[in-house]
Amino acid sequence: MAAAGSAVGVGNIWGFPTQAATHGGGAFLLVYLVLIFLLGYPMLVAELMIGRHGQTNPADAMAKLGSNALTRNLGKTIGFASILTATLICTFYSILSGWFVSFTLAPLAKMLGMAELAHWLTSFSLERNLLFTLIFILMVILVIRQGVQQGIEAWSKRLMPLLLAILILGVAYILTQPGASQGLNALLIPDFDRIWEPQVLIGALGQTFFSLTVGTGAMMVYGAYLNRQENLAKLTAYVTLTDTSVAFLAALMIIPAMYVAQHNGVAIFAEDGSLLNADTLVFTVLPALFDSLGGLAGQLIAIVFFILMTIAGLTSAISIVEVPTSYMVEKTEIQRHSATYLVGGGIALLATIMVFNFDALFALVITLTTERAQPFIALGIALYTGWVWHRNSLLKAIAAQEGAKLDGLFWRIWPVYVKYVCPVLILAIILQLLTA
Repeated sequence: MAAAGSAVGVGNIWGFPTQAATHGGGAFLLVYLVLIFLLGYPMLVAELMIGRHGQTNPADAMAKLGSNALTRNLGKTIGFASILTATLICTFYSILSGWFVSFTLAPLAKMLGMAELAHWLTSFSLERNLLFTLIFILMVILVIRQGVQQGIEAWSKRLMPLLLAILILGVAYILTQPGASQGLNALLIPDFDRIWEPQVLIGALGQTFFSLTVGTGAMMVYGAYLNRQENLAKLTAYVTLTDTSVAFLAALMIIPAMYVAQHNGVAIFAEDGSLLNADTLVFTVLPALFDSLGGLAGQLIAIVFFILMTIAGLTSAISIVEVPTSYMVEKTEIQRHSATYLVGGGIALLATIMVFNFDALFALVITLTTERAQPFIALGIALYTGWVWHRNSLLKAIAAQEGAKLDGLFWRIWPVYVKYVCPVLILAIILQLLTA
């Protein structure tokens, strides 16, 4: 549940619909689903395997795969890059999730007759962004300081089913509204001419890894907490299926909602057909939709929805913050509570710098982490799993799992697939972007 909570979050409910709307709807969805199957699932197994084998932080877990000083140092560099990437992702994650918190409070303010406060809570201001970014980071710290089982896992068990239920209800409601069928067609009918576009391919690859938190070290940390008998093929299948289902449900709600909002007079596209305010799509479309419902019902639906958006952000953020926190606890004599506050303080400082330089840094950091760093780190993980990890050690780790048979179809194919196919696919898409 903690791993599923890590995978399900802002990447699914904000990132996936935004990417799909920006990169061709159905074409992006098709490429994304193919890449989840071809790369997301096998690479998630690889991260969990490395984490469980190393029983330590991502940097040292990667280093343990090496057989000499060079490969150990390169492995440590890849692992440390994942820790740094996780930290940077947390900066924009905190800003986005802070918006979820403020948008939760805005309808409540309206219901209490505080129109000015409601407007401030939904307006793009420096003060609003800074305050709610810091509030969200504090929320993350309070959960993560309790540890994985008492904090992350306990909250994920409570909140994940509720999130899934509200998404299903949201889809059922949206699809009955005028204009929704146009959005449904845009999402489900692919333009096959667009599926080979470099931006669609790299966007779908980045979204695959961002959504499953591959390349951030989070899954290596969770792998380190697993016992050696846990069957990772089954666990990873559960996490991948949950994550992909939530991403699809979010798109099935939000993209039709765009066209419903457009039907109701909200400007969604520019004259050239490009998406307006792509980064804030969710915060433009859905409040307009809730307002169109009118009355108390619209306000209550808005409150419930943005509470769950906050939950999605929280379950992912706490797993990502766990990456640098676990590293600090292992590498120093600092206690977990103190390490959590130190890491949280560092992320708060970086997020504050981003808030003050939003136009220059926000989109840049998203691109550098999700579309650049994560694919390169995943490439390094694939190469290390397939080419550096000693085969006998890898087979021993596979055989120790309950229900895992070395002569079974999956465990016969997976080591060879990660060794040859995953690096080639990742490299091919990266080269598409570099040569575009």
